[in-house]
Parts: sequence; C-alpha cells; structure tokens
Amino acid sequence: MWKWEAEGQPKAVVVIVHNAYEHHLRYAWLIQKLRTGGFHVVTSDLPGHGSENGRRLHDEPFDSYISHVKKMIEIGMLDSLPVFVLGHGLGASLIMHILQREKLECAGFIFSSPWLSIKHQPSKFSGVLTKLSSSKKINHDITIELLTRNYEMYIEFQNDRNYSSKVVASWYKELQAMMKSIVTHEESIQDIPVLVHTGGQDKITEIAAAKKWIVNQQLSDFQYKEWKRLYHDLYQEPEREEVYLFIESFMNNVLRSLGYIV
Repeated sequence: MWKWEAEGQPKAVVVIVHNAYEHHLRYAWLIQKLRTGGFHVVTSDLPGHGSENGRRLHDEPFDSYISHVKKMIEIGMLDSLPVFVLGHGLGASLIMHILQREKLECAGFIFSSPWLSIKHQPSKFSGVLTKLSSSKKINHDITIELLTRNYEMYIEFQNDRNYSSKVVASWYKELQAMMKSIVTHEESIQDIPVLVHTGGQDKITEIAAAKKWIVNQQLSDFQYKEWKRLYHDLYQEPEREEVYLFIESFMNNVLRSLGYIV
C-alpha cells in the first residue's frame, strides 16, 4: 500500500483502485492533482499487478482482488477524514460488487469506465470461451492506443513491462460472471453520493451498461457524465484537466453537504 499526503491541510482521503492489467504508477498525474487539491491519496497494485508481484499472465482469483480493495479502504479510513473511493475500469466494478453485498462508511464513490459489458473481446476466442480449458492462455490485447488518444501516454507506456493483458480462460470467465452479477443484481446499493463517468468513444466497454446501472440504483445523489470525445482512460486523455476538475467539484460538493468548509 502507498499513501501520499495532501499539500497543506487535508480535507479528505481518496482511495484509488486501478483497472485490470495495469498498475498504480499510471495514476501519477492524478495522484499529484489530488494532493494539490487537498486530498490524501491511498492506492496499491491489485494482486498479480505491478512491479513487485506482477505477472505476465493473470490467473488471480477475484476474491483476492475484493479482499485487497477492502483493505485499501480500511487504510483510507485511518485518518478519520471523509473517504472517497475512486475506481477505474475493473477497479470500479470490484467496488460495485462490494457495495452490492455490504455497506461501506465512505463519503462517496467515483466510478470511471466501469467494466460491466465488454466491447473489446479477445478476438481469437470470442464465442468459444466457454469451451476452453480453464488454463488456456488468452490475450485480451488491450493496447495503449485503445485506451487513450494522448500521444504522450503512447511514448510513456509503450514499453511498460508491468502491463499485461494476457489471462487464462478461467480468469476471463470469472470476469464475465462478476459483470453479470453486478448488472442483474436487483437491490440498490446504499444511498450514498455516486459519480459515474464514461468516455463517449470508449473502445473497451459498452458505456450504455454503466448509465443503465446508475439509473437503476435508488440514490438521492448521483451524477452520470459522458465525455463525448474521450476514450476509456479518462485520466490519461488530453482533456484530463477538465476531467479532474469535474471529479474535484463532485467531491467538494459532497463535503459541503456533510458540513465541511471547502
């Protein structure tokens, strides 16, 4: 686990849960923006991801992801400050999955580009996935060009040794099962502020599923935002400054509603 202190007086803690296949270093820009904005940041690499324990082939059980995310949130609560949980891609889906099963004492949640319905399937194996051996290797083949339009990110991460979208068939089947359980779950999550935002040109997921999910929740305070031109990785896009200001405004408004002076 890693924690970055806010610059100046902290007003809240943001726990960042990253997407599948990647690692927390891809969020360096966002972490610095949050620190400058007065937020402590807690994050970590999911099991099997990152430089310390990363794998070139993902076969981790999803229960290990769930346990890890819950530990991250517990650490975020140690400062006795309001806690926001920001999940991107698979990270967003993992948090949704947890919220459908238990309550989390957080100030609010931010879900960007959640994986609820995958558009970019592993091309070689789509349609025959259920027939594959559980140990069969699959390349999901999600490249940086599919994630962002930002050329600077192409240069920075084109040779990222800690990024791999290769999985075993059992991993991908478990992903499909979790996504189905999230979208078919009938009960609403706890009534807590939630922001869901997606890229209108997302090449990875069907964004309509994210909109349908948030509309179906019985929440008194929620927002849905579709960034018309943006790809999947909202925090890497050329417009990421605008994206950051939007999520910062959401968090500041929640803090005001809780009685904090922002």
